[in-house]
Amino acid sequence: MELWQAVVLGIVEGLTEFLPISSTGHLVLFSELLGIDPADRSVIAFNAIIQGGAIMAILVFFMKDIVRIAKGFSVGLFNREKRGHDYRYGWYVIVGTIPIVVVGLISSDYIDRIFNLWVVAIGAIGWTFVMWFGERVATLQRTEQHANLKDAIFVGSLQVLSLFPGVSRSGATMTAGLLRDFDRESAARFSFLLGIPALTGAGLLEMDQLAGGNVPIPSLVTGIVVSGVVAYASVAWLMKFVTKHSFMIFVWYRFAFGGIILLLLTTGVVGAAGN
Repeated sequence: MELWQAVVLGIVEGLTEFLPISSTGHLVLFSELLGIDPADRSVIAFNAIIQGGAIMAILVFFMKDIVRIAKGFSVGLFNREKRGHDYRYGWYVIVGTIPIVVVGLISSDYIDRIFNLWVVAIGAIGWTFVMWFGERVATLQRTEQHANLKDAIFVGSLQVLSLFPGVSRSGATMTAGLLRDFDRESAARFSFLLGIPALTGAGLLEMDQLAGGNVPIPSLVTGIVVSGVVAYASVAWLMKFVTKHSFMIFVWYRFAFGGIILLLLTTGVVGAAGN
């Protein structure tokens, strides 16, 4: 992988990781278009590890919230009388993370076997209808102050569906938030916070795949830095966007994205890129 290719993939990762449009699907497609084998284990590891830049972007953007929640959680662990919203919210992030950790570890080999652009297209288009339904039925009457354990279990369970290529982790969790009647800003915020442990775990699991691979360290570092800068801008934009707009723009984008993949596959412009 050359440095300029790492820059392109870093931009793609940063733009798509926290938007509900499937970052993995975009990375695979752009890898194909750049002449990189997306089925190569070192490339898969590269795509997972440059998420570290996106994680750093979330940590910086939500630093005040994270520190507040971490402080409230820590204090609440040792003082029952101070178990307020931040203490409970900390538990909601933990509980919401458990399903994807368990299912991900159990099904990782199976997911690798079914991963190709045909499946990505199906996932992208299929989840489009779920997002559309979520937008139609959501009352948007609840904020994160109303969050409870049932919400964490529900959102965490739907996050598991993002293991299916093309669904999108952000798309699954934000839609879950809408289905629980959260306003879009609260749904997006919880999605981002859930992304920290989920993306960190995915990157750590792929670290060993870089050994002896085709990704030079300079390219890896470049990908992480670029993805972080672009992800920060992407998150900042989305948090402002959802205060006044619906997720419908992403619904239509996902549908078009899946259609473009199908067109490229049927015309032979790109290969399926399966393992």
